[in-house]
Amino acid sequence: MNRRLGRVTSPAAILIASLGLAACTTGGISAPEDTVFAPGVDYSEDAVDGVEVGNRLLAAGQFELAIKSFNRAALDRGGIDTEILAGLGTAHLGLGRLAQAESLLRRAVENDDAQPSDLNNLGVVLMEAGKAAEAEQYFRRAFALDNGESAAIRDNLRLALANSEISATNNPQANNNDYALVRRSRSEFTIQSSP
Repeated sequence: MNRRLGRVTSPAAILIASLGLAACTTGGISAPEDTVFAPGVDYSEDAVDGVEVGNRLLAAGQFELAIKSFNRAALDRGGIDTEILAGLGTAHLGLGRLAQAESLLRRAVENDDAQPSDLNNLGVVLMEAGKAAEAEQYFRRAFALDNGESAAIRDNLRLALANSEISATNNPQANNNDYALVRRSRSEFTIQSSP
């Protein structure tokens, strides 16, 4: 033992210290192969696009997280494009934030690369806001761009046309229609009349 510096350096102390340090490593003294350890981050691979993640979160009904993902995608892309505007608008629509959804979706459909589902979702927002005549126009545009292939767009247009016919007859019950928002797919919403 060396006590001249006030330290104990016995072989037992050195062995205990080395075993303790070995246990602190990621694998322990001898890591069994069947244990689960988180893999490291591979920085050589490209990250998944934030818009794709946002669309997956929309499909899962995680609208708040989708908004965060679309915002991150806008930062990564250096700006907000049609796809991000539509995703943000759809997420706000899913949360029932109609004013924000309307603003974002209007900006999205102004662009040439707007999708039929973007026009449909703006129509849904407008129907929810009581702007049935304008909603009908967006449903018509969405239906034309989609060639009538989407059942959600077709149903929304049908409902908007029926609503405009009812309101044209000045039926007092026409103003008492309540609509329920129903999600048909990850990016399409439809509206249904509540009895």
